[in-house]
Amino acid sequence: MPRPRRLHVLGASGAGTTTLGRDLAAALQLGHFETDDFFWAPSDPPYHVKRAPEQRLSLLREALVDGDGWVLSGSLCGWGDPLMAEFDAVIFVTLPTPLRLERTRQRERARFGAQLDEGGAMHRRQLDFMAWSAGDDDPASSVGRSRLVHEAWLARLSCPVVRVDNAGTQADTLGEVLARLSALP
Repeated sequence: MPRPRRLHVLGASGAGTTTLGRDLAAALQLGHFETDDFFWAPSDPPYHVKRAPEQRLSLLREALVDGDGWVLSGSLCGWGDPLMAEFDAVIFVTLPTPLRLERTRQRERARFGAQLDEGGAMHRRQLDFMAWSAGDDDPASSVGRSRLVHEAWLARLSCPVVRVDNAGTQADTLGEVLARLSALP
């Protein structure tokens, strides 16, 4: 049977879903899309203006028209539920919380630099974002994007779910995912 061609990669912020999705798309010669590009309207600074759920879904459906396949990274639990039946497989990426939060800090620093410093234009927002991100792994959290929400969403899928811990190297994680996708029935 051919390898799945419509893949969704999700996990907590900082778990490496975008990097894995990009690497997976390159390895499989597929297009790569990131849910944040559809969830958030362009703004300066970025990630401040949410699009309406129906607009996000419409834009995403237009982008995924390619019949050859694609890799979609990021969470779309709730607003993207109508796409659940279109996935050939879903890859759920996990990472121990301390490492995930450190990678998130590094990513945000690389993206926004001094704007994150105390007194910077994005300092308060960054503190709020990191607190929100830390809550992703809280087993009691059932609001927004969290491990509990992801697990409930994954349980509703009819396609195979590949679970991968991303604590190793990017190459090792990619290799593991490719091998596990190849072994799917």
